[in-house]
Amino acid sequence: MTPIRPNVSDLTRAAASLDLPAADATGRARDADSRAPAPTVADSPAPAPAPAPAPAPAPALANSAPFDPLTSRTVLVLGATGGIGGSVARQLRDAGWTVRALRRGMTVPQEQRDGILWLRGDAMHRDDVMAAAQGCGVIVHAVNPPGYQRWSELVLPMLDNTMAAATAQGATVVLPGTVYNFGPDALPRPREDAPQHPVTRKGAIRVEMERRLQQCAERGAFRVIILRAGDFFGPGTVNSWFTQCLVTAGQPVRKIQQPGREGVGHQWAYLPDVAETMKRLIEQRASGPAFARFHFEGHWDADGNRMAETVRRVVARRTGRTPRMTRFPWWVLPLGAPFVTLFREMMEMRYLWREPLYMSGAALAHALGRQGVPHTDWERAVEASLEAAGCLDVGVQSTRRPEMPARKAL
Repeated sequence: MTPIRPNVSDLTRAAASLDLPAADATGRARDADSRAPAPTVADSPAPAPAPAPAPAPAPALANSAPFDPLTSRTVLVLGATGGIGGSVARQLRDAGWTVRALRRGMTVPQEQRDGILWLRGDAMHRDDVMAAAQGCGVIVHAVNPPGYQRWSELVLPMLDNTMAAATAQGATVVLPGTVYNFGPDALPRPREDAPQHPVTRKGAIRVEMERRLQQCAERGAFRVIILRAGDFFGPGTVNSWFTQCLVTAGQPVRKIQQPGREGVGHQWAYLPDVAETMKRLIEQRASGPAFARFHFEGHWDADGNRMAETVRRVVARRTGRTPRMTRFPWWVLPLGAPFVTLFREMMEMRYLWREPLYMSGAALAHALGRQGVPHTDWERAVEASLEAAGCLDVGVQSTRRPEMPARKAL
């Protein structure tokens, strides 16, 4: 495959949408710094809150039975407008749960829409979170700072608000985990309890989040479920390597850029499968440990080529064109790194593309038992992802009707 030479502006637009800190107009990262490897995180004080609209009134609670957080089917999802938060909210809604979600900027105190009760509020304001969580047995913490800005200032205070609400209700906290917690020393096959020595600021913050949650769970304040997964792809994914590097959302697929080394494996996670797995873990939370941390195996690309080859095969079948394969131009990043913090942070994450990181899902499969772990096959998962990204709406279309993604148990 031949390398490409994109212009830096194109690369900047693509890179800015990856799961990395965004850059402002001056090229400085808006939400994290990129200092020396293995940083440590001190408890970050919450900034003084700005005046905000009055929070929505706490939803009325039924008085027919005493509240039991381990059997309650009412959940608060923080980050329901995002990829994983929205997907989990819809999975729980479809399973008959009462789903609440906070949203900034609402003109009314609350609104029932799409089977979800949307409440005006902000995850950065503790009173809003405490009110919204009243009567909830589960809080899904899938929220990020607005615009991914001021990451190091806001992430931990937002988690502290969730923990305060969970303590008051006895609610289980569910956190989507990341691989950024692990440094190169944990590779290639980190277990759930592997030492976490991150090499990025965001990774250090994620380690601190898990430490705080574990500490609270171990002292009996509330229960915790963490599900760690690889790079997301699939319908509902907002920013990802799949839609911003391999292909470009909203554009026909004429080329497929591969960020990984030839022969180096990479772990992907199909978002609907991850959300369904979280739902299953939530529904059996009473039978699990107080602090449960699982790895989601997902779609393991053993040689680093399977994802790209599947994309090419699906595009050829659906459009009649066969995209060319190229390599992601990592050589551009050092040129811009002295001026663009985002490029430096992308370079810090390169180790996840140069070395394999495989997380076994054996413990998760054991925990779910006969339910099994949801797994959509490669072809259908990739086709659904490309359709959702708007990459198959151009060119010569196949006469074959696309199939709905099917799931099977691993």
